[in-house]
Amino acid sequence: MSAKIIVADDERNITDVCRRYLEREGWTVWVAADGEEALRLWSEHRPDMLILDLMMPKLGGIEVCDRVRQVEETPIIMLTARGEEADRLVGLTMGADDYITKPFSPRELVLRIKNILRRTGIHAHTAAKDQHLFPNAEETDQPPIFFDGLSIYPLERRVTVRGDEAELTATEFDLLHLLAIYPGKVFSRSQLLNQIWDVAYDGDTTTVTVHMRRLREKIEENPSEPSWIKTVWGIGYKLEVKDVSE
Repeated sequence: MSAKIIVADDERNITDVCRRYLEREGWTVWVAADGEEALRLWSEHRPDMLILDLMMPKLGGIEVCDRVRQVEETPIIMLTARGEEADRLVGLTMGADDYITKPFSPRELVLRIKNILRRTGIHAHTAAKDQHLFPNAEETDQPPIFFDGLSIYPLERRVTVRGDEAELTATEFDLLHLLAIYPGKVFSRSQLLNQIWDVAYDGDTTTVTVHMRRLREKIEENPSEPSWIKTVWGIGYKLEVKDVSE
């Protein structure tokens, strides 16, 4: 089966170009001209990914993202115009996995989609292979990772915190998984951008900060004084482990 993707943007030329490029990859694509139509298509088809313009009639991308996130963790990429940094950060805070700034190359959008599909294991045969710190779920057996109170199941892409399920987005899971593979190793924000988001960014590492904050809110008992995900000031982040259990 091909990946199923919804592209929502009120600019017809953008949706037409995106549809053409995405269908070349063998993916099934639906397009929407406003947020309400995007939500209707999402409810009807339950796609593998949503591409949402930040500013749309009726409902904007942030509102659509918020409503989807109340139900499930479908990967979401935001399309934003230059100068909308504050709104973009709100979108990331609401749970968007990635963003692309307009004007953008359709080829870049395809690469971003392939990256998320590869990371989530959705129709991974359509995604480009590369050499990362991550082991690929198709290529190797990835055993669960157990820390004191924190359990990570890579093949199932599932996390439990003291026995309770943690509902993580694809990006949040990948950040945690990468830190867990190398406990104690300090990753700079630029390294995390390169490893998780896969393609070159414009130098804005705030994306990492926002996702780390959301991740802490979901797994830490006290996010302001985290037990696991530690900030190394001036550098980045690490997973601090005091006790490893079988």
